[in-house]
Amino acid sequence: MATALAHSPAKFLPPVTAIPQFPDDPKTLILQQCKTTKDLNQVHAHLLKTRRYLDPTVTENLLESAAILLPTTTMDYALSIFDKIDHPDSSAYNVMIRAFTMKQFPYKALLLFKQMLENAVPFDEFTFPCTLKSCSRLRGKKEGKQIHAQIVKCGFGSNSVVLNTLIHMYANCGEVEIARKVFDGMPERDIFAWNSLFSGYVKSGYYEDAVKLFYKMRTSGVRFNEITLVSVLTACGRLADIELGEWIAEYTRANGLDVNVNLATALLDMYAKCGEVDKARRLFDQMGRRDVVAWSAMISGYSQARRCKEALQLFSEMQIANLDPNEVTMVSVLSCCAVLGALETGKWVHLYIKKKRMKLTVTLGTALIDLYAKCGQINTATEVFQMMPSKNVYSWTALIQGLANNGQGKKALEFYQLMRERNVKPNDVTFIGVLSACSHVGLVEEGHDFFNSMGKEFGIEPRMEHYGCMVDILGRAALIKEAYQFIEKMPIQPNAVIWRTLLASCRAHKNVEIGEKAVKQLVSLEPMHSGDYILLSNIYASVGRWEDAMRTRSRMKEKGIKKTPGCSSIELDGEIYEFLAEENAYPIKEVYCATEDMIKQIKAAGYVPNTADARIDAEEDDKEAAVSHHSEKLAIAFGLIKTRPGTTIRISKNLRVCTDCHNAAKIISKVYNREIVLRDRNRFHHFKEGSCSCNDYW
Repeated sequence: MATALAHSPAKFLPPVTAIPQFPDDPKTLILQQCKTTKDLNQVHAHLLKTRRYLDPTVTENLLESAAILLPTTTMDYALSIFDKIDHPDSSAYNVMIRAFTMKQFPYKALLLFKQMLENAVPFDEFTFPCTLKSCSRLRGKKEGKQIHAQIVKCGFGSNSVVLNTLIHMYANCGEVEIARKVFDGMPERDIFAWNSLFSGYVKSGYYEDAVKLFYKMRTSGVRFNEITLVSVLTACGRLADIELGEWIAEYTRANGLDVNVNLATALLDMYAKCGEVDKARRLFDQMGRRDVVAWSAMISGYSQARRCKEALQLFSEMQIANLDPNEVTMVSVLSCCAVLGALETGKWVHLYIKKKRMKLTVTLGTALIDLYAKCGQINTATEVFQMMPSKNVYSWTALIQGLANNGQGKKALEFYQLMRERNVKPNDVTFIGVLSACSHVGLVEEGHDFFNSMGKEFGIEPRMEHYGCMVDILGRAALIKEAYQFIEKMPIQPNAVIWRTLLASCRAHKNVEIGEKAVKQLVSLEPMHSGDYILLSNIYASVGRWEDAMRTRSRMKEKGIKKTPGCSSIELDGEIYEFLAEENAYPIKEVYCATEDMIKQIKAAGYVPNTADARIDAEEDDKEAAVSHHSEKLAIAFGLIKTRPGTTIRISKNLRVCTDCHNAAKIISKVYNREIVLRDRNRFHHFKEGSCSCNDYW
């Protein structure tokens, strides 16, 4: 650490008028009546003229006013006074350390502390708290430990104020175990010590310890306050401990604390994180005053509960309330836009971020990457990534996954290689993206190598998702038998998703034998899942086994298994329109007429309806009409009549797109010269000029 503190030279002061009746003790004049730098300049000039500035007490008052009391962001004037003191004592140093800490210059505060040590200026009980706060802000645990040694050496190891700040420093630097040792070693603990430890536990993610500490606090008879409850409620939310959360809610109501905005917001956030979103909303509506944190907590609660339309509606109300959102708000809103495929709303949010000159932090940038990737605008996602001033593993992972899901597997692997060159260590989610990319590009051996490298190079234990990716890699490469053998050798029990991935491969490659085995496993795991029967029926139909296909569909009907209704959505002018097959809230005649016209156009171009994808209960004569009215066809037709020619149509669907709609979308893209981006439950489909980015495998 350097010991010199750089500052601008003191400016020459203009001549000032003499101050009549200057008090013998100018403390009150300096500390209370000097409201501006001009006032202090005048007093300072008088002290210089009368040589009273040589009085250490007067100089300290002058220093305190310049460094702490006056509303200035710089410390140049205070430093010019400090540097004129021949031998500054601990009081003068304390004022400067406190000022640097308060004005967000913690590094300079630590330089002054070191200067005190080198100049043998004795420390006192006021030196350590502000110095420790500077360590806390810098996350300087090494320096904090050195100062802790000085505290013990100087005999302040039992001073409660010093110990409280020491606990806060260790806790904020992530050293919660040491913080707890200091706490346990205190002869007496006040509320500040308890709250410092609570705050440290929550910030470091030690939520269970925070809850246990609260129970200990209650049994010890120690009175807690609102600050305590805010920390404990945060822990309850993370642990989904609704029982303790409800107890605190009742306590706050009984003691009239529910008027406290911070506490009410913490309660709201706890309810939302525990899945009690409606309770959170009732509390939100009852709040007399709602700040940006309360709005953000409620929007975030809706986002986490996947009630995205309600989140965006509340965000709209926040705009009407003329309240500027913060980064947390924006991340939640972007997440909802990504889930809904609401690209236009997401673009507006991005524009708002630029307009408000919000810093493109790692979290905000990653949310933007995720939005554009999930809306099929992967090139824009890449541009955002490249513009980010700093990136972490989550940023890289979001881009790699986005590229893989949008059919750009080769580019995804290139970014993974670049990530490794930048010495960014991948996590388990990164490998899901990498393995998906291998699947899209057809790199079987490379996929095996990446899968094996997880444990060997990075100590990452493969999860179910990684095994699923390997099954997908083998299945896409038509290695159905190898995929089946891979599942049988898995060290963990395969779940329904694994078998469903294999079943999809069997459908794509018309493998009836293994498809039947996969369905047998699926029926034992999830007997009422309609999609599995439909896939098996499609496999039978693809090889001409129509009786088996019909028998499979009949079994569904007999067991009372109903197909989950397909729902497709499209965003136009910031509004989300949803379509259900043969059931809509929008003008039915207009949409159905547009759909029928669209079907006529693509039939002329060679489209033949695949009636095997019709609903089970449809009569034979109605099957063609039934597949024509699938939700994605309705949404595409709506997009064709409501957007200008050449505009990209973006659709989101809750289920896997059926074979008939996939074939239809390819022909629509060619006939109407439109790019259609369809995001189904599994992946993206970019339809353009009669072909799809998935290469007809999904």
